[in-house]
Amino acid sequence: MTSNHISVREATIQDIPLILDYWYSSSPDYLKAMGADVKKLPPKADFYKMLEKQFSLPFKEKKNYALIWEVNGEPAGHTNINQIHYGHQANMHLHLWHSADRHKGFGLELLKFSLSFFFSSFQLDKLICEPYALNLPPNKVLEKVGFNFIRKYTTTPNNFTFEQEVNRWELSKEQFIKML
Repeated sequence: MTSNHISVREATIQDIPLILDYWYSSSPDYLKAMGADVKKLPPKADFYKMLEKQFSLPFKEKKNYALIWEVNGEPAGHTNINQIHYGHQANMHLHLWHSADRHKGFGLELLKFSLSFFFSSFQLDKLICEPYALNLPPNKVLEKVGFNFIRKYTTTPNNFTFEQEVNRWELSKEQFIKML
């Protein structure tokens, strides 16, 4: 999907180095601001193999699925889902890679384009997003798009995050259809 100078496409194996570069080249302070702990990142080769494996699996078997966000024809970020329960729900993550692309409204438009990929490709009833409560940009974007705030709670979201307060946001298939 495309609009003016932004577009969304499925990630390919060729995009894996870009995704890894984002994780392994970001400053520890930036990673901490979004709830990640640089010391907990898996070895780069293991992360590569995990992502590579996902490209060969049918949708019903994928554990992770990513879309690439482009600004002015150049890859500028990604959104992915994991904890995928095909036909039911998945957890979504949002990442703009370059500080120059942040705070310009790109994330809002890119997320809107991305939702149809997730709901249709995985026949989802619900999308969940749980950003670090202190990371304000994704929380604001989710609210603007129409996600419902469910609750704030403390957890360790995944293997490479620290314990933190997250905000749980949900968007149902019915809400998504009404947005169209």
